[in-house]
Parts: sequence; C-alpha cells; structure tokens
Amino acid sequence: MYDLKFAVLGAGHGGKAVAAHLAIKGYTVNLYNRTSSRIQAIKKMKGIELEGEIKGFGKLNVVTSDIKKAIKGVDIIMVVVPADAHYSIAKLCAPFLEDGQIVVLNPGRTCGALEFLNVLRSEGNKKDVTVAEAQTFIYASRGMGPATAKIFRIKNAIPVAAIPARKTEKVVRKLNEAFPEFIPAVSAIETSFNNIGAVFHPSITILNLSRIEETMGNFQFYIEGVTQSVAKILESVDNERMKVARSLKCASIYSAIEWLSMAYNVVEDNLFDAIHSNPGYVGIMAPRTINDRYITEDVPMSLVPISEFGRMLGVETKVIDSLINIANSIFKKDFRKTGRNIKKLGLEGLSLKEIRDIFIYGR
Repeated sequence: MYDLKFAVLGAGHGGKAVAAHLAIKGYTVNLYNRTSSRIQAIKKMKGIELEGEIKGFGKLNVVTSDIKKAIKGVDIIMVVVPADAHYSIAKLCAPFLEDGQIVVLNPGRTCGALEFLNVLRSEGNKKDVTVAEAQTFIYASRGMGPATAKIFRIKNAIPVAAIPARKTEKVVRKLNEAFPEFIPAVSAIETSFNNIGAVFHPSITILNLSRIEETMGNFQFYIEGVTQSVAKILESVDNERMKVARSLKCASIYSAIEWLSMAYNVVEDNLFDAIHSNPGYVGIMAPRTINDRYITEDVPMSLVPISEFGRMLGVETKVIDSLINIANSIFKKDFRKTGRNIKKLGLEGLSLKEIRDIFIYGR
C-alpha cells in the first residue's frame, strides 16, 4: 500500500473506474455514493472489477453513503459526479473537510472549482482546503455492471488547475504519485475554457435526438453519431468557445482537433477524421435516453457559462446559444437560470481584471 489515501465521490461510470484503478495500483480508496442502492453490489464484492485497458479487481477500503466517513483522514478527494452535482457535493463536504486536504473535480467542466469554493465559503468552511479541477476526465470509460467498469482508453495528458493558481504545482505533484497523466495548467481559466466536453457532448446528443429515441442509444456515439455535417457544427461550437477564451486572455487555448492529438495521439487534418480515427471512441455507445448528462450537465455547466462570458465580453456565440435554446425547449427548463451564470458564480459587475484575479489568486 502507498501512503496517499483517496476518497472517490460518485459511483457512476467514471467514479467506479477511478476507484478501481487506484485500488489496483495499491492505494487506500474510500468510495462514496449518495444513493446507497447503487453501491450495494460493490459493498458485497468489497470492490470493483475493471475491464479494458486496465484489468483487475480493485479492493476498496470503505464503500459508504456517509460523506463524513468517506472523506475523513484522506489526502485527496476525487469528485467524479456530473458537474450539476458539484454544488450539492460541496455542501455535503463543507462541514467535514480538513486542513491540508485536496479536492479535485474530475472534470470541473466550466468554472467548477470556482463554484465549489464559493459553496465552501458560503457554508462557513475556513479550513486550508485546496480545490482544483481537471480540464477533462482522465478516461474514456463506461460502467458495465453494478460492480464492473471498463476503461476504453486512458488519455495522455490531463491539465489540472487549482484556485489559487499557486497551489497547482503541489496538487499535480501529489496526483502524479498515482496518475502521471495529470499536468499543470496556468490557471482554472485554461481548464474551464478548454472544456472539450462542451464541444462534443451536447452537440452530438442534440443532433442525434431522433436516433437516440428510436434506437434507445443503440449506435456508437462518436463513430456513428458524428457525420460530416455534425462535425461542422462541432467546429462552429469549438470556434465560439475559443473566441470567448481569447477574450478572457486565456494563456493557452487549443482547438478540439489539437486536444484529440494531445489526449489520444490522433493526428488528422480535420475534426471528422480525427474523431473517426480515435480508437478510444470505438465501442462507446450513445445514451439510452435524451435525459442524459450530455445535455442535463453539459448545457447548464458548460455551454451556459461559455455563453454568459461571451455576452459579458461582447463575443457572439450564436451556435452555442441555439443549442441552449433547443435544450430549454426539449426539457421545458431555463438552463441559463439553473446553470452557471455570471450572477451565480459571484462575478456580476466585475471587470475582466477582477475576474481573472479571482481565478488566479482566489477571493
């Protein structure tokens, strides 16, 4: 066993993969899930079977629906839940987080670390807790059963940033003991606005709505769901995202095709070919229903903040706005109101410099 102790919060597709992989590597791992019924099989087996790129059985230290028990005494808390649950997870953790602990959102989507920190402070947590976010999830993975997960591919390089940015190096150094794939980003501006999930997930899902409903997701999400025309929409979303990032003076911004090269070693001239050449996407099926995190998470927690920052900075995001409006129409919700808007993030009325300072230096 290694000295570093982990808690993994969330027993969905990603949480099961992270917990099992860490346990197979020899780390002490506690697994938390709010719904106890979801972890009964894992409790019974005392671990998770992992398939795919990593194979083996990860024996877990604690499997619980008690957040205090899950995070007590651990060094790193890996939050692996949809981004629309970050707020509630932060509220649950706030009374129990201890000095020196590191919380990593996997991933933060857009402005996840900022939202999490805001909640901790509003809940009265004054401890020396470091909150960081990964720019993307480390795996292409899926849950294959109640106590089984499959890692299709481990991505090569995962940028991570803490708020304040001066803590990033320490966070990455700790994470690298278990995951050499994590690399430091300049700040949480970079991890938030290089959010490629915002480009891929909602667009492909919305543009394949009828197919998802007709087949219950019985097609390969990336390989079959991305046609030449769909790829053009993805490129438009990507271009709008990058324009907003540049207006925020993002130190390092890259396109979706550049990200595929960095994360998966896929080198192609266009986005359609890059997606279809990525072996990590082969076998990943579409959602079985449109009521999926690719819309319910990625629209309010990714597209909405990108659009909101665009409005504030005078950058048009017509295609992104169209996707938000379509999602609002389908779900009969106002995702701008429920999502990470400027007001909810506590940034209303601030100048560009003041906003950048919050991301880089903290409040």
